[in-house]
Amino acid sequence: MKTKKKNNKEIVVVLNNIRSTYNVGAIFRTSDAIRVTKIYLCGITPTPQHEKVKKVALGAENFVKWEKYFPALRLLKKLKKEGYYLIALEQHKNSKDIFKVKKIKRNKIALILGEEVKGIPLKILKIADLILEIPMYGKKESLNVAVAFGIAIYWLRNLLYNNS
Repeated sequence: MKTKKKNNKEIVVVLNNIRSTYNVGAIFRTSDAIRVTKIYLCGITPTPQHEKVKKVALGAENFVKWEKYFPALRLLKKLKKEGYYLIALEQHKNSKDIFKVKKIKRNKIALILGEEVKGIPLKILKIADLILEIPMYGKKESLNVAVAFGIAIYWLRNLLYNNS
């Protein structure tokens, strides 16, 4: 008799001070599509109880587990102790091109996203295991956070599940 192998791979998302309800709703919707295990809403990030988050999430908020958590730094230290590989999505002097990363050696990832204008605070970047950025080829220096999340989460999921 064959036993089904348990999938022990997980992706959680940490949203730190995301201001826009529309971005949060879009992230919920994409998280459902990719089967994110849980979203942590830190700082001023609005919850799915907000009508505008619900409007954009289109019901995905009912399928993706979420938790409001203060502060983000404490959460990230806890996740790290639980074996999560902390990946920050941020433009930084120590960031790596996301598309040059070809393998994820851990089974549990926590993807960290920061405030739309100021980004991820340095104290959080310091505890991240990896800082990734999406290369920009146009005149603008960054993408909308929900769009960047969509690109990054699909790339990371592919690495996590297909390159074991």
